[in-house]
Amino acid sequence: MKLALLLASITCASAFVAPSPNGAATRLAADTAEATEESTMMGGAAISALTKDVKAAFTTEDVDKFLPHRYPFALVDKIVEYEAGKKAVGIKQVTKNEEFFNGHFPGKPIMPGVLQLEAMAQLAGCVMAGLDGAEPGAIFFFGGADGVKWKKPVVPGDTLVMEVEVLKFNKKFGICKATGKAYVDGVLAVEVQEMTFAQAK
Repeated sequence: MKLALLLASITCASAFVAPSPNGAATRLAADTAEATEESTMMGGAAISALTKDVKAAFTTEDVDKFLPHRYPFALVDKIVEYEAGKKAVGIKQVTKNEEFFNGHFPGKPIMPGVLQLEAMAQLAGCVMAGLDGAEPGAIFFFGGADGVKWKKPVVPGDTLVMEVEVLKFNKKFGICKATGKAYVDGVLAVEVQEMTFAQAK
């Protein structure tokens, strides 16, 4: 009986010990003084402060007024720079809760490239809402894309920072051309030379 109790207590105690990558058990509680000396952590406040100067020109609620897209297909979270009818910089926070990660790909989640392109197209839709000569509340359909290049995978936890610029707008036919790029951590993730949009009639 004593042996059984001893084995049970050892088993319970080992539940609080995590295995290290090399298979040896490591203690969860570290020596505080040693951890402080070796720590290179910035901390939450310092990391959060890195974006303190980036203000929202349009909040997510404002974006909903520009675009008809809704969950799970609303791909612009906020706009941080905006020139009506000309250009904008927008943000898409990529989380592991996105519907598309269920199948793209299990165990290796990557944001589909076509949705990165769609996110830039939606940002362009916000810019086109301010086009001179466009009807108030006009919706533009995504008609095509040329010169698309994907440079790096976009994964859960990434912040996709997109910039789009209107190249030209034909008022008579309601055709608009735009270009775009998107970055993660300052590195180019995707670019499109030209997107074509048609104003809905």
